[in-house]
Amino acid sequence: MPSLEEELFPSTPGKFKIDRSHAMNRTFHRCFASTSTMFLWALFLIALTASYLSFQSFVDSGSRYFTSSWGGIHWEKQVRTSAQIHRQNGKVVLVTGAAGFVGTHVSLALKKRGDGVVGLDNFNSYYDPSLKKARRALLTSHNVFIVEGDVNDAKLLAKLFDVVAFTHVMHLAAQAGVRYAMENPQSYVHSNIAALVTLLEACKSANPQPAVVWASSSSVYGLNEKVPFSESDRTDKPASLYAATKKAGEAITHTYNHIYGLSITGLRFFTVYGPWGRPDMAYFSFTKNILQGKPITVYRGKNRVDLARDFTYIDDIVKGCVASLDTAGKSTGSGGKKRGAAPYRIYNLGNTSPVTVPTLVAILERNLKMKAKKNVLDMPGNGDVPFTHANISLARRELGYKPTTDLPTGLKKFVRWYLSYYGYVPGKVVN
Repeated sequence: MPSLEEELFPSTPGKFKIDRSHAMNRTFHRCFASTSTMFLWALFLIALTASYLSFQSFVDSGSRYFTSSWGGIHWEKQVRTSAQIHRQNGKVVLVTGAAGFVGTHVSLALKKRGDGVVGLDNFNSYYDPSLKKARRALLTSHNVFIVEGDVNDAKLLAKLFDVVAFTHVMHLAAQAGVRYAMENPQSYVHSNIAALVTLLEACKSANPQPAVVWASSSSVYGLNEKVPFSESDRTDKPASLYAATKKAGEAITHTYNHIYGLSITGLRFFTVYGPWGRPDMAYFSFTKNILQGKPITVYRGKNRVDLARDFTYIDDIVKGCVASLDTAGKSTGSGGKKRGAAPYRIYNLGNTSPVTVPTLVAILERNLKMKAKKNVLDMPGNGDVPFTHANISLARRELGYKPTTDLPTGLKKFVRWYLSYYGYVPGKVVN
């Protein structure tokens, strides 16, 4: 078998004599030159690839800079400033859904007493975003900064928890409404389940872990016929997808409490109403239609029984929310690991005095100085329930919760706000 030298320099008789040492050196230099060239080409390709990746990174970051509404030195300064505490032993609270109805009022209450408050809201179009932006302007005037973003954005949440060590989270962001679930069911899964899990993941990984207070709903009682509704009642017969997502939320929060030591308090709100309310709520849409001379639809239950709701004024709900924050025990986990048992609580927040819908309409008519054009129909099977009635004895005992505003008083305040906000004159039909 020929040697390597023989493969390179075959010993063949010929017409001339080869200087083997010279030829070998020349071939070596050729190989070296060839290898050097390949090496230089490799370096060139690596540099070209690196340049492309750097440029792509620049484009991506630049794109995010221009399209994202969060991040940057100025943004971080706004977040930190909003989170500053101005009272002894104050709290630092992340309020999700801060531009929503309840979120706005809770944020104002916390800020006014000296707590640090940072809001988070995605300003979706479930109802007129201009109302949410007006609420944001109100909060801004009280030095509450609202981050525009989605609770499902894990990177945004991680950034917020990196910038601010929140002591508490008030999770009020949700896809509300019972009937809308029949039109857009995915929005309820996205906002009420997926977003809740994303938020809890951020909370359990935070160090220190915040205590979490979140909005469940009286809707979880579903088809329960026992009244008044108590926290110990069964909630396994939801009447709507909205109710089902809130029930799922209670199970999910219990899991995070059990595994990760998060302090969790769930609040079952009962038909909240008042100034800066939601346009999709009956009292709000009734007011609008009465003023515009349009008919309103009043539903009734089986056997022509009037529907009834435990209408709860916003100021009373806010008191319950704040009391829940103040009495929330500490989370016991650290870095996603549970160190001990943490509190898990659920409370009804209602007025415990149900009022029929026709009575609600009559009160609005008096305050608006106008008669409503009513279409009375049987309640369709769209997820609504015929009545709600809260047992608030547990919240009264453990939170000191005591509602003080009856429906006539609360609606009078709402109508005053509505007329001022929309520029209507009582007793005058607006075309």
